[in-house]
Amino acid sequence: PRIAVILPCFNEAPAIAGTLRAFADALPGATLYVYDNASTDDTARVARDAGAVVRGEPRRGKGNALRRAFADVEADIYVVADGDGTYDAGAVEEMIRLLREESLDMVVGTRVHTEQEAYRAGHVAGNWLFNQVVANLFDKGLSDIFSGYRVLSRRFVKSFPGMSEGFEIEAEMSIHALQLRMPVKEVPTRYSKRAAGTHSKLNTWRDGSRILQHILRLQRLLRPRQFFGLIAVAVITAAVLLSIPVFLQYFETGQVLRFPTAILCTGMVLLGALSGLVGLLLESTSQLGLEAKRLSYLAVPALPPPERADTVVLTPGASARPARP
Repeated sequence: PRIAVILPCFNEAPAIAGTLRAFADALPGATLYVYDNASTDDTARVARDAGAVVRGEPRRGKGNALRRAFADVEADIYVVADGDGTYDAGAVEEMIRLLREESLDMVVGTRVHTEQEAYRAGHVAGNWLFNQVVANLFDKGLSDIFSGYRVLSRRFVKSFPGMSEGFEIEAEMSIHALQLRMPVKEVPTRYSKRAAGTHSKLNTWRDGSRILQHILRLQRLLRPRQFFGLIAVAVITAAVLLSIPVFLQYFETGQVLRFPTAILCTGMVLLGALSGLVGLLLESTSQLGLEAKRLSYLAVPALPPPERADTVVLTPGASARPARP
């Protein structure tokens, strides 16, 4: 099969040559693509000298670079990683083997780190929190939804409507696979510290808030009944709590003296009911969108599994006999 290794890069000149050599050694027949995301250093030149196909994406953001790569590159298997040398290229052969033999659409290289410099404590906690949020929203989750090391099938790539601009693209890929119930598997891979001379582009609070907003947006679009239903329950519950003194006073005196509170509670109940109704109406639209995405996914031919050594090919008039070892 045609294998494409895609490395989106922004100012990774000190690390990109070593990363390309590692993947070239692991996958001698693969085509290596570097998508230069408007770097201000010599990333493009170094990558080109190292034998990569270099293409540019002027709009900053990892999501923009990957969306461009998924649209342009034609292959049967796509390997996505970072150009900073943090991911273990030696694990890619096993990941591709699993993708082919088990007919998977995505194999995620979950990060196992032993160096403190490789993975900040805030990122560990945030990664765990968002994994739990996604698991609760979509009934099932992955142990590392933000891993940038993935092996993807052509069927996944050409049916993925990526809309993210930045690092939230990994969460969007994970949610896309979970929503369509694609066959997915995780493989533990070593995660190392960045190469000397490079620095992380992630900001724990800024990117964490962007990712949380993106997950909530996806829940609103993909699970509207759940999203608006939770709002309805919260608003109606607050209205009931606020109305308790009104009812107690009415039972004691037979009169409603707190008209502003009563009017407020009535409006909140109507608002909650309207929110629940909107969720039910949007659920049907979301279901149609999901079916369209599923049909788009099925329209791309699947990569056939590799032939086994004991495969028997029958010709007309021939009888099946087990292959000799």
